[in-house]
Amino acid sequence: MSRNLLKNPNGDEDLEFWELTENGGSQWKVEDLPGDCGHDFTGQDGVSKYFATSFELCLKRQVINLLDEGYPAEVLDDQPLVKITDWYCARTDCGCTYQMTVCLLDENQEVIQEYKPESVTLDPENDDCTWKEITHSFTDYGPGLRFITFEHGGQDTNYWDGWFGVRVTASCVSIEN
Repeated sequence: MSRNLLKNPNGDEDLEFWELTENGGSQWKVEDLPGDCGHDFTGQDGVSKYFATSFELCLKRQVINLLDEGYPAEVLDDQPLVKITDWYCARTDCGCTYQMTVCLLDENQEVIQEYKPESVTLDPENDDCTWKEITHSFTDYGPGLRFITFEHGGQDTNYWDGWFGVRVTASCVSIEN
């Protein structure tokens, strides 16, 4: 049975388990849904918080050690499906950018395969600012998978002091075996 390998995907434990690789502007913050100028989250039950970014780039990441998570090397070498999901939205009063990078890594933490979609710009004048889901599945990546890095974040486009940038929650990395 698949499970979310990311710890604290919704901010229930503030910023615990996340490495803040960029922490610009007013820095990362955890807020309660729906937040100021926000929308209710209907993506999954039990999500009541999200991570908010600021006026300079905010990125956070986790490195998942798959052997420590109980996956035997033989299972990983059979290239099980690796599925990622993330949810993001903008405030209704300020534009923002969203970005993510997920990498499959070998035992030396060298990249086997990377998923890095184009950065998304959300503009309240042209977008409803509701929560959007992004998903990707890694397949046929070859043997040697031992780690996965998941990094995401963004910033606002108006450079307003505070937390007017992209909001993220319900992030998930799972192995379907």
